[in-house]
Amino acid sequence: MSGIKKILILMVCALLGSHVFAQEYPTKPIKIIVGYAPGGAVDLIARSLAKGMAETLGQSIIVENKPGGGTNIATKLLIDSPSDGYVLMLAANALAANKSLYKPQPFDPETDVTPIALIGNVPVVLATTVNGKYANLADLMKAAKAKPDDITFGSPGNGATPHMAVKFFEQAAGISLKHVPYKGGSAAITDLLGGQIDLVATNMLEIAPQVKAGKVKILAVMSPKRSPLFPEVPTIAESGFPGFEAFVWYGLIAPAKTPNAITNKLYSAVEKSLASKEMIERLSSAGGEVTPGPRTQLGNLIKFESRRYEKMVREANIQPD
Repeated sequence: MSGIKKILILMVCALLGSHVFAQEYPTKPIKIIVGYAPGGAVDLIARSLAKGMAETLGQSIIVENKPGGGTNIATKLLIDSPSDGYVLMLAANALAANKSLYKPQPFDPETDVTPIALIGNVPVVLATTVNGKYANLADLMKAAKAKPDDITFGSPGNGATPHMAVKFFEQAAGISLKHVPYKGGSAAITDLLGGQIDLVATNMLEIAPQVKAGKVKILAVMSPKRSPLFPEVPTIAESGFPGFEAFVWYGLIAPAKTPNAITNKLYSAVEKSLASKEMIERLSSAGGEVTPGPRTQLGNLIKFESRRYEKMVREANIQPD
């Protein structure tokens, strides 16, 4: 048998083998990596998603928390895993931002991962204490223009989505606030309640309990439309900045070169999970929403966000913690 024929036979066998493997997938438990500590927004959503997907795929799905490095530790673990569909990651905005924030560039989200599905989004909010100095966003902007860099706001950290969202707002409003980075949104909220900072920027999931308890008031939500959770709170867009939007999004990703037959199965399982009562309630309880849609929407969002963050990081000279 000639060498060319042997190569062709081996290629056909490899293709058939991977096809059979994809048909049988999954044959063992799947792992979803989360780059944040247990109990946070991404962790909670990952666990709800895992439960729904497990029912569809017929295999248990384990959520593994790998916090640190601004989620770079978790992302690197995913990228270095086999492209066989058994190690996945629930990513958020940091996936798009970290390419510009960290030097040397830790990874490229457009080539090093395979987008599977967009899960949902939760608004970023700007909040203060109920008895705080600012009754509304207009009061805040007036005070900020009178005393640039005098008003403090806390966020989950340098380069975190809420931090970047406020930077986008400062740029649009022509104001300058003093940023105080924390190791997570809950720590920032604690200092807000203690009077150490004037404002906090965080996602709705983390701040909602304090708002419901009557301790915190939201000055504005940064999503394109009002939150059904607090419909009386205006958006940044309707407060004089048409088109403004900033929100936390969540998406399921796999290592690069994961076979289409496998990612299609995963995508179908995600879409079925997003239709479940548990997933809808998990996100709606935080003022967010599930975002079922075509396979392409997560990849398109990553590209758009990567370019937007790159511009902001460069212009504002934002450095990671």
